[in-house]
Amino acid sequence: MSDSGPEPELDGDAMDRFPVPDFDDLPEDLQDRIAEETERAGFTPNVFSALSYKPSHFRAFFEYHDALVEDTALEREEIEMIVVAVSGVNHCYYCNVAHGALVRIYADDPLLADQLVANYRTADINETHRTMLDVAVMLTERPTEIEAADLEALREAGFSEEALWDIASVAAFYNLSNRLAMFAGMRPNDEFHTLGRE
Repeated sequence: MSDSGPEPELDGDAMDRFPVPDFDDLPEDLQDRIAEETERAGFTPNVFSALSYKPSHFRAFFEYHDALVEDTALEREEIEMIVVAVSGVNHCYYCNVAHGALVRIYADDPLLADQLVANYRTADINETHRTMLDVAVMLTERPTEIEAADLEALREAGFSEEALWDIASVAAFYNLSNRLAMFAGMRPNDEFHTLGRE
């Protein structure tokens, strides 16, 4: 842990329906991961505080998250656009705000996240990304309606076979994340509201 960075601190208000554990009571590997994220972000994102409630689930959640963002055919901006579009239709407060900040940062666009949350169909995006989000949102709202033609539309938009898998995986993972965040009453850190707006 760096001496120059902020000390990791789990916010007791990170969620309001389950208790947030004390940082010092966590297993060492969770402490290390939280310290790393705190140093990177400049604060401890509340998702780490909340998921610390169940260490085995914390490990599995973040291992899959890391695979989604590190082993992918998508740009990070595209991943975050999917997260925000899916979270927008699910009305997930935590993910709308936290990942909205990441959209602003990775897309270098202070307006895009708000557009995606409100209605991705009217956002200032190209047709390739519109097709990507159409499929991600269909998988969210009407998964039984997904057909081979939807995958073909992604191919025609220029996405590789690996990218098709990744679009679905990100959408599916954040549907899980949205539902858990809403069930637990997770709240975004205040810092997320202003990141990337200037």
